[in-house]
Amino acid sequence: MPNPTAAMLVIGDEILSGRTRDANMYHLSGELTAAGIDLCEVRVVSDDADAIVAAVKALSAAYDTVVTSGGIGPTHDDITADCIATAFGVKIDVRDDARALLQAHYDSKGTELNEARLRMARIPDGATLIDNPVSIAPGFTMENVHVMAGVPAVFQAMVATILPTLTGGAPLLSSTYTINRGEGDIAGPLGALAKEFPALSIGSYPFQKDGKFGSNIVIRGADSAEVEVARSKLAIVFPE
Repeated sequence: MPNPTAAMLVIGDEILSGRTRDANMYHLSGELTAAGIDLCEVRVVSDDADAIVAAVKALSAAYDTVVTSGGIGPTHDDITADCIATAFGVKIDVRDDARALLQAHYDSKGTELNEARLRMARIPDGATLIDNPVSIAPGFTMENVHVMAGVPAVFQAMVATILPTLTGGAPLLSSTYTINRGEGDIAGPLGALAKEFPALSIGSYPFQKDGKFGSNIVIRGADSAEVEVARSKLAIVFPE
C-alpha cells in the first residue's frame, strides 16, 4: 500500500522576494519522511488572496494532508485564515477559546490584547485549534489543511502537535553511494538500475571537487533489503 501523501503551501511575499529564507520546508520534509508520509509538492505563493485560495483548493483535493506556513499573525497582510475560510466556504470570526488563550497570555505579560492581536483569534467555523507552546497564538486545522505560523520555532512546535494525529506509512530508508565520475559516464547504468528496481527512488546529485566531477547516488525505499541489493549492484558496476 502506498504511503499517505502531503503537500506544503508556503505563503508570503518575503519568501518570494528573497528577503526571508524558508526553513520550514526542510523541517517538515524530514518529519514527514520519518513518519512515512510522502511530501509530494511544495508551492510558494504571495500574499494574494486569490492565489492562496486557489492553491488551498487544489492541494487539499490532490493530497491527503496539506500544511501551510505563514500569514496568521496580527498585521494587515496576514490573510491566510480568511483565505482558508473562503476556500472551504465557511464564516470566520473571533472564537472564544482562541481569545481566552490570548487573553490569559497577554494578561500574564501585562500587555493589552488589542485589536491587532485579537486578529490571531479569528478562526474559520468548524476548524480545530493547533497548540502553540511557543507564543500561544494558535494555528488551526480545517478538514485536511493544517494552518501554521511562518516563524520557524513556532512552525516546528505546531508540526510536533499535529504529527501524532496523522496516519503514517512506511518510513523511507536511504543509502548513499559516491561515484567519482561525471553524470554523463554513469547515466546509462544508473538508468538500467532504476528500471530494475521500480519500487525504489534512485537520484543522482552531482558535485565538483578539486576540479573533478562526481555524483552522490541516493537510493531510497521502504524495504531496507531491496535498498541494499540495489546499492550492491551499483557498487559492482562502479567499484570504489
